[in-house]
This record gives sequence, C-alpha cells and structure tokens, in this order.
Amino acid sequence: MSAQDWSIQEIAKLAGTTSRTLRHYDDIGLLAPSRVAENGYRHYDQAALVRLQRILLLRELGLGLPQISEVLSREGVREASALETHLAYLREEQNRLSRQIAAVESTINALKAGESLMAENMFDGFDHTRYKEEVEERWGKKAYADGDRWWRSLSADEKAEWQQRVSDLSRDWAAAAESGAAPESDEAQALAKRHVDWLTGVPGTPTSALRQAQGPNAEVKAYVTGLGEMYVADPRFGANYATADGSTRGAEFVRDALRTYAEANL
Repeated sequence: MSAQDWSIQEIAKLAGTTSRTLRHYDDIGLLAPSRVAENGYRHYDQAALVRLQRILLLRELGLGLPQISEVLSREGVREASALETHLAYLREEQNRLSRQIAAVESTINALKAGESLMAENMFDGFDHTRYKEEVEERWGKKAYADGDRWWRSLSADEKAEWQQRVSDLSRDWAAAAESGAAPESDEAQALAKRHVDWLTGVPGTPTSALRQAQGPNAEVKAYVTGLGEMYVADPRFGANYATADGSTRGAEFVRDALRTYAEANL
C-alpha cells in the first residue's frame, strides 16, 4: 500500500456516495478514516478504499449496515481473497444478466416483427438449476428432482405466468413494508397466505404437503418460518423484498408476517 490518501470529498465523489454517509460509517465504526487533518477533514488511504469497496458490494447484495459490520469483523481472510469471492459472484451475475437481456431483446424483436416466438430461447438466463446443490442439501435430491420435473413440464406461457406471479408477490411485499403495515395486519396476512399458496404450488417443497394435510402440520410450519428467517439471513433472497433504503427491513417484514401466519394457520 502506498502512502497516498484521498479527502472525504474526493472519496464521496469517486464512490458515488456522500460525505455525510462516510461520516456515518465512521460514527458507527464501519469505516474509519486513515487520518484526520488539522482542519478536521477525514482522509482515506488505500486500505480504507478497499474496505469501502467491500462495504458497497455487500450493500448491493442487500445487507444492512449491522450485517455488513458483522461480516467484516468475523472474517479472518485477506481482503484480496474476499474480493475474489465477490468477483466470482459478480461475473456469474453478469453472465446470467447478459443472457436474460439477450432473451428479452429477442422476444421484443420478434413481437415487433410479428414473428413466432422461440420458446426454447425465451428463458435463457432464467436458470433455476443454479441452486441445484443448495436445494438438494437443504431438502434432499427428491425435492429438487420433483421441482425440476415440474418446471420443465410447463409451457412457455405457464413459465412466464409463474414468473409474473413471483414478481407481483415480491412487489406487493415491498410495497406493504414501505407503507408501514404491521406484520399482523390484514394486508400482511393476506400476503402471507398468497406466499404460502405460492409455495404450495411448487412440487418438492414441504409446503406441497398442504394439499393433503389435515389440521396443523409441524413440518410445514417449521419450513415456512425457517424460510422467513432465510430471507433475512441470505441477501440473495432478501433482495427480492428490499425496501428503498436498501436495508433488510422488507425481508424482516416478510419473516414476521410469515411467522404470524404460520402460528395461526399451520
């Protein structure tokens, strides 16, 4: 690392943030300046810039500031190693998004030209198999096989309808959280019911047992409440319910509403 450093104003401009945000990061112990000049201005060296880059990357993954602080404080790895992990994830997302963009552009062009849609190309990048190992580890190989078989059996229109249903549900959850609704409110509980109904429609998940279940089902109840906890703990899923401030507030709202619904109905 060189001895070069940058003023708080320079770093705020380069990082697309504000001096106020950087001062807040300092106040909560997340990012301290490398030195404070005689005039009181904060300055940041290269090590501080690397830490700020990691903070911003974790923010984009949907983590709140307390979670980011916990992640950075508990990691016993070199910064370069941690950034390599971030880079691998970003490249994977870049590839997936590029494929999605190409698929959507192809659909738009076909619709404008009045041409037939190529169903086999429409969903490139919408790859549910990328979670195969994780699903098998959490719920078993049969759960993944059942879900995969069900998804592949759907027509292009049915897949599009299903994805729209998921998108609408995520949007409505985020809107309810932004409105300040309580998890136990009628609005939140109606969303929780929609959420469980959605899960019920996916073969292989424990909630598919709801179709035959009579009375309380401990396995399903534990699954729904556990899923809510995962939305908060795993930024990949929590990002689906992110509020405008980028915090985990939306995911926490979903978790609490699902827990309330499960306690009363499952």
